[in-house]
Amino acid sequence: MSLTSGIARAALSLTMLGAAVWLVPALWFRLPGPEALRISISGLVAVLALLCVVALWWPSASAIRWRLAGGYLMLLVASVAWWHSITPQADRDWAPEVEHLVEGHVIKGGINTSGINKTQGDILHLDRVRNFEWHTAQDFTPHWESREYPLDELRSVDLLTSHWMGPQIAHTLVSFGFSDGRYLTFSVEIRKERDEQFSTLGGMFKQYELAVIAAEESDIVRVRSNVRGEEVHLYRVQMPQAMIRELLLAYVDESEALHSRPHFYNTAFSNCTTLVYAMMTRLTDGLPLDYRLLLSGYLPEYVADQDALSDVVPFDALKARSLINPAALAADQQSAGDFSRLIREGIPGADRPSF
Repeated sequence: MSLTSGIARAALSLTMLGAAVWLVPALWFRLPGPEALRISISGLVAVLALLCVVALWWPSASAIRWRLAGGYLMLLVASVAWWHSITPQADRDWAPEVEHLVEGHVIKGGINTSGINKTQGDILHLDRVRNFEWHTAQDFTPHWESREYPLDELRSVDLLTSHWMGPQIAHTLVSFGFSDGRYLTFSVEIRKERDEQFSTLGGMFKQYELAVIAAEESDIVRVRSNVRGEEVHLYRVQMPQAMIRELLLAYVDESEALHSRPHFYNTAFSNCTTLVYAMMTRLTDGLPLDYRLLLSGYLPEYVADQDALSDVVPFDALKARSLINPAALAADQQSAGDFSRLIREGIPGADRPSF
């Protein structure tokens, strides 16, 4: 065998095996039919890929080498066509907690009567704001409500990370604070179907649609800290008020777009952190790509490196005092309306505006 022939075979072998690395789990997760059928077909494809590679290098297999390779190529072409036919949907039987996406619009020059004095300014009207009462992870009382928020009363934005798989991986939430003490939290989540379970690998293969949920902190934060037992950290972000407003409206626009043009969630490329990054790059220049956008448990360090976290104490002190779980658990013994205030007690910078 010549050197050129050996290099060509090696390249073809790697291509075949690489295609199988994508195709086998794609068939496993997305092929219609019972599990036994999906396992069988995925296994046969893996065996076919290995046979093709063996035939490339086995001297006596020259008679069937190219027939196997041709069959494998036709399978790949058909699989790519099938893969592109799988499109996201907006009308599945969704799990109750992601049954609705937030809907909203701005009322120009609306009248704000939420404070002591009536003021006139732009009002953000939202429908489908989640306000569940969580008793256990499976037992809850659902509430979907409407809210109005005066945009000129935006005072803060906070970054929350909920660690559900060790220190490296966390779910990212962004919470907007208003001068009347209310907080509105946004979370980019998988939109599971009823009785569907999350799979990190399945999230790479069009297993779930994407959802933007707006919720009360006593729902979407408390379910993570108090009910699921995840480790939740909160950081006050430094950001101009105009940019806070633009980020809030970007979340609403993203959700409105998903109503008419649903998208798939992707564990690596379209998730709770990468979508926030994409929105921020539309609002400001110079945000670098970084491994911490994938290892989202380290996202606060990334934000700190952009000088965008509260600077009242060094970052090490911010991180050491960012855990809200003890305060969140203690808040269960207090008035339900005090949750947001109590979880911020002792958080550096949380008593100041973001700007």
